[in-house]
This record gives sequence, structure tokens and C-alpha cells, in this order.
Amino acid sequence: MSTGTATATGAATAVRTTSAGRLKALARAEFTLIGRSKGVLFTAVFVPLVLPFSVSQSVDKGDLKGAGLNLGTVMISSAIAFSLLFAVYSSLVSVYASRREELVLKRLRTGELRDLEILAGAAVPSVVIGLVQCTAVAVVCTFALDAGAPEAPQLVVLGVLLGIPLCVALAALTTVFSRSVESAQVAAMPMLLVSMIGSGAVVPLEILPDKMAAVCELLPLTSALTLVRGGWSGSLSGGESLKAIVIAVAWILVAVFAVQKRFRWEPRR
Repeated sequence: MSTGTATATGAATAVRTTSAGRLKALARAEFTLIGRSKGVLFTAVFVPLVLPFSVSQSVDKGDLKGAGLNLGTVMISSAIAFSLLFAVYSSLVSVYASRREELVLKRLRTGELRDLEILAGAAVPSVVIGLVQCTAVAVVCTFALDAGAPEAPQLVVLGVLLGIPLCVALAALTTVFSRSVESAQVAAMPMLLVSMIGSGAVVPLEILPDKMAAVCELLPLTSALTLVRGGWSGSLSGGESLKAIVIAVAWILVAVFAVQKRFRWEPRR
């Protein structure tokens, strides 16, 4: 039995009877395990902090000015996007696939833990890392790049809070299409590439052709990033904000429903 299996199974036998206690015990075990996984930790912590700097080289500042944006605003939304994609989504794909292949998920289900508690507990470390990174990069960009304070901070917060559960649900769903931890990372690539190219992580939708932007608005992570960027620049109207919120909530509901129907709790043999 692997170390990860022993630790997580031990947490299952020691959980408290309350839902909060069970979730806390599982989250503590997952923090220990993710700290031992150097690859997952590197992806979650360092990659999102490095990639956003490439954005400044790929975006024309003149185009940004014409769209009512500045480099600081774009860098903030890009950094938050990479935090959601790598610290939360990509790392959780590895976590869920690894726990499944080691039979941890199957064993946890034989105890008091409910399905939602198992998935949520495994996600806690990645979510915490993602939230810390989003906060840190927002503060750094505000002062280092003269981005200024957000015009509508409630939209920025809402964008992050909608993006996190969506990434968690999509990570769980992605593992359905994989048979191993290695193939899970391959399965995660389409979501990563589509979100980076089409959701505004690298190039803001505001400077894309109208028809292309209209299609990209329907991608899973686009609405969350639109709220973050628009909330910071103050460029979103009430109708545009409502549209982004509705699309984001719809994607979350669809992803959660798909996880409930398709998620695999044990390896394919």
C-alpha cells in the first residue's frame, strides 16, 4: 500500500462524526499528501506565478488602450486565470486521478464520509493555494503595475468565487476520461489550452473580433475572467455582468451534474 493510501485511509478511520469534522480531517490529510508530491506542488505554486509575465509580451498596449484596458488590469486577470487553471484545475486533476488509482476514494466511501465531502476535502489544499495566489498577484499588480484599485471589487471577488468551484468540478470530470495519473494530465490539456487562448487568459476578449469574442464568451472560464477584468476596469454594465454570472452558474451546474453521473470512484481494470 502506498504512503498516500495509508495516510488518506487513516484519516477516514479517524474522522469525527460531524460533517465539518470529517471535512477538516480529510483536508488535513490532503495538505500532507500534496506537500509530499513535488510535481503537483510545483504546478500549483510556481507555474501560475511565472506564466503571466509572458502576457505582457503578447499584447499590444495600443490595442489595450483602445479597449479601455491597461497592462496592469490585463496582468491581474491573466494571473488569476493561471492560478485557477494550474493551482486549482490542473493540480486537482492529478490529485483525483491519483487517489482513485490508489483506491483511496473507494476506501473513503466505505466510511462515514459522503461523496461531496470526499471530493471537497481533496480540493481544499488546491483551493487555498489558488485563493492565496489570486490575492497575492492582485496586490502585487495593483502597486507594481499601477493597475489601481478595482472599480467594482464585488465583481472581482464574484469572478474568483465562481471560477473556483467550476475548476474543481471540471477537474473531477476530466478524470473520467483517463485511466492513469499520467493520462489524466493529457486529458487536462484541452481545457488548459482552450481557456488560455479563448477565455481571455492571454488575449483579452475586448480586443478580439466581435464574432470570435461572441463564441469565446460561452467557454467555461470566460465569464469568471470577464467579471474579474471588467470589475477591475469598471467597464462592465449591469446587463453584461448579469450575463457573465448566468453563464458561469450554468457551467457550474452542468459540470456538477456531469460529475454526479459520470465520476469514477475506482480504477478501470
